[in-house]
Amino acid sequence: MSLGQGGQRAIYALGVIPASLLQGRPLPVSLQWISPEMTVITSMFLHGGFLHLAGNMLYLWIFGDNVEDILGKVAFVLFYLACGIVAVFTQAIPEPDSTIPMIGASGAISGILGAYVVFFPKHKVRVAIPFGFFIQVLRLPAFVVLLFWFIFQLISSSGAGTGGGVAFRAHIGGFVAGLVLGPIVAVLTRRLRKTNESNY
Repeated sequence: MSLGQGGQRAIYALGVIPASLLQGRPLPVSLQWISPEMTVITSMFLHGGFLHLAGNMLYLWIFGDNVEDILGKVAFVLFYLACGIVAVFTQAIPEPDSTIPMIGASGAISGILGAYVVFFPKHKVRVAIPFGFFIQVLRLPAFVVLLFWFIFQLISSSGAGTGGGVAFRAHIGGFVAGLVLGPIVAVLTRRLRKTNESNY
């Protein structure tokens, strides 16, 4: 799906350009809408097309509400952004000279997956698995599904080139951030709730 000239300009202006963010390489004046540091945030809200957006929103719909229930609304948003930031730098640092824009919420969504596997490892997830011409829907534990997902990201990242495409390293960075930050944020949220309750 073509984004048009305006859409392409927005991607370069609001997406993360590693060379600009990490090395201070200036963009053309017409694309200097915001600072390179701010693009770390704005890039999470841009997508390359409907399928890119729909895929991320599907994962958010399946896994996000359960994680939000654990963390709370405000903490969930902060956690989401933090995972996205870690994902951006995980992808950008190995290729600091890259001028290819990085966009999408996949890194932040991967953080939600990481937190989900910590909070709900035995929850069953429906997975469609093709068997020849047929598709079998199975209910598998979340840790099994997400373990295979993570292994796929690792394998794919090792063979990924530098010409753009899927940011597999961002997925890995976001997932690990979710594994680590999810429990920490959950503990802090519980303590804050107890403190607020004791003040009443």
